This record gives sequence, C-alpha cells and structure tokens, in this order.
Amino acid sequence: MTKKIVRSRLLITRVIDRLRVEEVAGGALLIDNGLVASIGALSELSRDHPDAEIIGSGNEVVLPGFVNAHHHIGLTPVQLGSPDMPLELWFVTRMVMRNVDLYLDTLYSAFEMIASGVTTVQHLHSWVPGTPVEAVNKCDQVIQAYDDIGMRVSYAYATRDQNRLVYDSDEAFIARLPEKLRGPMRSWFARFQLSLEDSLALFRDLHDRHNAKERTRIQLAPANLHWCSDKALEMLTETSRSFHVPMHMHLVETAYQKAYAQHRGGCTALEYIDRFGMLGPDLTLGHGVWLTESDIERVAETGTCICHNCSSNLRLRSGVAALSAFEAAGIETALGMDEAGINDDRDMLQEMRLALRIHRVPGLDPSDVPTVPQVLRMATQGGARTTPYGDQIGSLEVGKAADLILIDWDAIAFPYLDASTTTLDAVVQRAKSDTVKTVICAGEIVYRDGAFTRVDRTAALQALHDELSSALSDEEVQRRELSQALLPHVAAFYRDYIAPDSFEPFYRPSSRV
Repeated sequence: MTKKIVRSRLLITRVIDRLRVEEVAGGALLIDNGLVASIGALSELSRDHPDAEIIGSGNEVVLPGFVNAHHHIGLTPVQLGSPDMPLELWFVTRMVMRNVDLYLDTLYSAFEMIASGVTTVQHLHSWVPGTPVEAVNKCDQVIQAYDDIGMRVSYAYATRDQNRLVYDSDEAFIARLPEKLRGPMRSWFARFQLSLEDSLALFRDLHDRHNAKERTRIQLAPANLHWCSDKALEMLTETSRSFHVPMHMHLVETAYQKAYAQHRGGCTALEYIDRFGMLGPDLTLGHGVWLTESDIERVAETGTCICHNCSSNLRLRSGVAALSAFEAAGIETALGMDEAGINDDRDMLQEMRLALRIHRVPGLDPSDVPTVPQVLRMATQGGARTTPYGDQIGSLEVGKAADLILIDWDAIAFPYLDASTTTLDAVVQRAKSDTVKTVICAGEIVYRDGAFTRVDRTAALQALHDELSSALSDEEVQRRELSQALLPHVAAFYRDYIAPDSFEPFYRPSSRV
C-alpha cells in the first residue's frame, strides 16, 4: 500500500477527558500499511518520505473516524412503510416492510454513514426469516456489502429464542387473539426457523470465515432480556468467553421492558443478567434508558459499556437516557444511530449535536450537561471500546489503524466565525455531511469529494429503486393485512401490562436514577 501523508489545519488525535482533546495545529500524519506510522510536521514527514502521496489541502480539520456503535438496517423503517410509534407497537408495524436485497440495502446506509465520517459500524442484524442455510446467505450479503465499500464492521446476528412479538410466549399471545388471527400468526412465527442452537452455529460459522479479515469482526448480540431464555443467556455468555468476543445487548429501552424484568425475575433487568455473569467490559448495553441508580452503579463497577441511541429513543417514545449520570459514574459510553437519526438518515455529525443538546437540563452547573469533547469521545473512543477492535481504532496514534476523516474548515467557518470559538466546538456544532471531504479506512481512501472510490453509488441506488418498484408480493400483502389486524390486540396486551404511573416525564432525565 502506498504511503500517504495527511496534512491538516488542525489534527485532533484523541479525547483526553470531558473538557480536553489532544490536538496538533498544522499537524500531519503518515500512513503506512494501513496504520498511523508517524505524527509530526508536514515538512519533516515530506522530507523523510518524498514518495508519499499528499492527502488534503492543509485547510481541513482531521479527526479520528467515527464509530456508529448501534445499527440495524439500510432503508429506514419509514421508507419501508413502518412509521415511528411506541417501540412495542412499532414491532408490529415492522411486519409491513418490503423484502429487500440485503446487499443493496446495506450499501444504502453505508453510503450515508461514510459520507458523515463513520468508518466503523456495529451492525446488529435483526432476525431474518428462513432456514439456517438461508440465514447464512443473508448474513453474508450484509458482510459482503461492507467488504466491497471498504468500511470497517463489527457484525452480530441478534440471538432470540422466545417472546418473538410481545413480552409473553408466542403461544400465550396467540391464545389471546381471535380465532381468525391465530392461524396467520402461527404462520408468521413459522417463517423464522433458527433455533438457539442454530443461531450459535451461525455465529461460529461466520466467525470462522470472516473474523480474520482486516475490516470485519464477528461478535455476539443477545437481542434483549425478553427475547432470550435463561438457556440462551447461559450459552451466549459461555460462547463470548470461549471465543473472546464482546456482546451487545439491548436492555431496558422502554418502561415496558423494565416492567418485564420485574414480572420475570422480581428484579431489574440488569440484576437479572448479572446472575449469568454477563456484566463486564465485554458487554455493551444498548439504550439503557430505564436503568436505576443502583443499576448505573453496578454498570460502572463492572466496567460494562453503554451505547446511547438518542434519536431512536426520541422517535420511538422510549424516553431520555440519563447520559450525565452515566458520565458522572465513569461509564464508557458510545453513540449509535440505531435504525436512523432524527432526520431519518445516518448523519453522525447530527447525532452528536442531538446528544449534546437534548441533555441540557435547566440549571447552572456545567457538570450536569454533556460537553463537546465528551460527545466526540462517545463517537470515537467510546464506540471503539464496544467493538472487538478495541484500542486499535477510535484515536489517531502511532501504531493504530489509520481510520480518519478530513472536514473542510472553510465550509464551517465561512463567511465568519469568531476567533474565540474553538475548532472542535465549530466542527461539532456546525459541520454537516457536505463538509466531509475525505474518509480514510485502514489507510485507504474510501470517500473523496462526494464520491465513493470502490462502489458506484448511483448504480447501486438505481438497482435498489428498480427492485422495489415492483408490485407487492402476495406474501407482503398478507403481512400488511396481519400487521393492521394485530395492532389493536398488541395495544390491549400492553395496556394491561404496566401501570400508567410507571412512566416519568421524558424531560426529566435525572429522574431516571
């Protein structure tokens, strides 16, 4: 691989703490064999490596590549006919979504992520219908898309073996339905043919075939407490340890999930999974909106990570996570865009701004609200910690992966920006996707000046459009009819499930603890 020298107006290498970053004014960075080989002055690096390709004009801000630490699909649910609703009802509306080519679908969201500076994604693949053989094929399509576009991925097929639509067994839910819906509901469940053992065999197969790749890692994802039996929790924990891979688990995303844990175990969801030895640096909790004060203390004590999914929490009425409490406890926190951000896209710069601002509770104490460096850390070092790549990514240091982005300073500062505004503040507060000029992953330029270097975006999107321009299949029509018929019955189930006073005002995040 040709050596490259990346020059900058300002090189931001890492976050030191919630108030400080490490930066080098006018700094340059040497890339050799996909790694950061040296950091210093442009004149010195150019002298020592005269044949190196020079990247950038010198008027860009260079940052570590962002990590989207929680992601599921390509085309958004809204694009596929599933509107924003409370999470538990939204699961039902997800049944209406079109059958999509997973390779093209994955490319769609990868285009958006890379264009906003994301170089690594934690792809949590939700369950897919079909046999184990068909599931392997679909997983491979997703991984191949990331291989082709040049993006770094940590891939996990979410494991679930119970309660596949509501927070009760499949048969118990079917028994609640009118007779005319029971057969269609059984047929819908029958589409998903992977057993717990099949899911773990799928993990082992993917790990054997893909984990040694430079930009691909395979890990585990217990889907959520309500979706995993005790046997699944035991087997996933054992597999994580034997393969030395991390796990990413949705937990207490909503008040209903908090109530489910009490119904199931007479304790919090965190206390329940702690019985299985799951907590620790190898576990990331997705969402964690309804963690209690003692839960947060236990998360911090065990070194467990949390992935904050700000847009998703708002869109699906889940609540506002206690981010400042996580920070005060010293919990490593990442940032994820989940299905899609607040604008129904995958713009990490925008997600950072939302996380920065939604937690600005009333008061004067600056320690009560997120800071710009803190949010940058969540999008870089924090996200890195939740993946198998660990310390290889997330910061720009000698010996680490050369995953970085170049942001056009003029596009941020023109026509005027006061000199007292720090460069990092300006980037996080003002940068948009169209200010991202170059994205480098593993030392390779994968995006430059609005174009992807490996994949033809126009052709891929046209192919996706053409495929979805066809009429709905009979099976898709039947799923839409079933979804509409089920919605009132699912709503009735949850009206009986939790007391109204279990919900707290979303604008008081401190009340979560």
